[in-house]
Amino acid sequence: MNWYCDAASGHEFHGPYHDNEYGFPIQSDNKLFERLCLEIMQAGLSWLTILKKKDNFIAAFEGFDPDVVSAYTEPDISRLLNDAGIIRNKLKIAAIIENAKRIKQIQVDYGSFGNWLDHNHPKPKSEWVKLFKKTFKFTGGEITGEFLMSTGYLPGTHRDDCPTYIEIEKLNPAWMQVDQTIFKE
Repeated sequence: MNWYCDAASGHEFHGPYHDNEYGFPIQSDNKLFERLCLEIMQAGLSWLTILKKKDNFIAAFEGFDPDVVSAYTEPDISRLLNDAGIIRNKLKIAAIIENAKRIKQIQVDYGSFGNWLDHNHPKPKSEWVKLFKKTFKFTGGEITGEFLMSTGYLPGTHRDDCPTYIEIEKLNPAWMQVDQTIFKE
């Protein structure tokens, strides 16, 4: 998606995401869960739609705290399905709630969602996709790949000459810490 470096420049929504989030490592489980959920919500839609609604998603899902979201019941689902500020897709909402439960178990087993990602790194995308399909709901190849690229576990977010790439390089994301041939499929 190296074209994104040119396309995002100066754009009201894509620009800040490109410059400050896309490809940057994330430490917080809530932020990792948020990114996974936004990728799920994006399925079949444009990323611009998601970026425009991002603050609404964060509010509707109460900061994407897995403890809170995993406890959602029918009234919460109804509230979300009636919230015009988000994507009102029952299958995606159900997947997010179930994934919150699974992340809670991952936190018990590994200490954090981030630790689980680190434990399983590095893998080529195809192996990550298998793992995510086994572990989470509504996570196919595109969702898994974008989630992992956007959080620093897979390469491909920026051109080498992009100023944002240089900033990310300083943070030494997980994908930069391993032999790059692992990502060649």
